[in-house]
Amino acid sequence: MHSSQATVTPWPAQIRVVVADDRTLFREALVCLLSSKGTLQVMATGPTADAASLVATHQPDVLVLGATDGAVAAARAVAPPPGVKVVVIGDRDEAPARVLAAGASGFVACGAAPDDLIAAITAVHAGERFPADAGDADDPVGILSPRELETLKFLAVGDTNREIALRLGISVKTVDTHRGHVLKKLRLRNNSDLTRFAIQHGLIDRGA
Repeated sequence: MHSSQATVTPWPAQIRVVVADDRTLFREALVCLLSSKGTLQVMATGPTADAASLVATHQPDVLVLGATDGAVAAARAVAPPPGVKVVVIGDRDEAPARVLAAGASGFVACGAAPDDLIAAITAVHAGERFPADAGDADDPVGILSPRELETLKFLAVGDTNREIALRLGISVKTVDTHRGHVLKKLRLRNNSDLTRFAIQHGLIDRGA
């Protein structure tokens, strides 16, 4: 009688993930999403304050970190050991270039599609950054969030806060907040400075 051995089919290589977020419901939803993918393995989950200890204990490939008080601050607060990549999930008004410059390998906005998070985890695990077109944090335009950049362009062509609010579907107060952030980030004083900046960096036509 000949003995036979069962053929063992190896599991596909999995990316080991730790999820840290202070919002329990959001955190559990992320775990369900990631666990449904055969290429991802969720090792552990917990609040953001436990991120460092979770990483040290479970040694994941990627830490998915929820940011409720600013993605840049979250990226700076976590210093993972070599080989562990960090993907930060934050507000859509955050500038990806600044988040990556703060130490993260990837940034995904809260309103992004689930596939974007999967793509980010896969990309950073492969040694890439996400999004790939995040730009350079040293570029003054690159430090602005998408909504701040929109606000800058409208202000530069002479639109009022109320007109911008109607265009973007936001409140006048929010427009004023974006304007204040733009002035502070670019170290400008007023709308005339904004217009000159926009022209110099090709954001609007000189004849606008």
